[in-house]
Amino acid sequence: MTVTIRPATAPDCVDVAAIYKHYVDNTVITFDYVSPTAAEWKIKRANLISQRLPFLVAEDEHRVVVGFAYVTHYREKQAFAWTVENTIYLDPAYTGRGYGRALMTGLLESVKESPAHRIVSVISDIPDSGSVPLHAKAGFYEVGRLRRVGFKHDSWVDCIIMQYDVVDSDRPPV
Repeated sequence: MTVTIRPATAPDCVDVAAIYKHYVDNTVITFDYVSPTAAEWKIKRANLISQRLPFLVAEDEHRVVVGFAYVTHYREKQAFAWTVENTIYLDPAYTGRGYGRALMTGLLESVKESPAHRIVSVISDIPDSGSVPLHAKAGFYEVGRLRRVGFKHDSWVDCIIMQYDVVDSDRPPV
């Protein structure tokens, strides 16, 4: 497997939209009911870049975008300014082959260049999901569970909350 992790470009947003659409339409992994368009992804990407937050893609050996990851602010209140929430998705044909691990590693490295001290991940608790093990192997740890907080495809879904310490100290942010 050859994988390249790099910052997403505006043209990549077409592939990002296609990958995400699969999960919106077919799973409860995301709680979106309607998939954003490539144009909406371009706006999201530009906003994240303007906030010094990473938006990355993974390419296979043929330079095909097979996944994406980014972080957003966890909450808008000022005290949360140093906490971000991560998102990571792979084309379903590329799961379980190391692309997710490479993308997560790249994201964690990129976050070190941002003001973030903590990363929170909100993960749908569904059977056979690779997301919790992926996060755990990357150093995230479980901090809680939200019961039946999402309703999609005729079922209630729990969420597992995991956290990663970008800065492993209690020092105040600068």
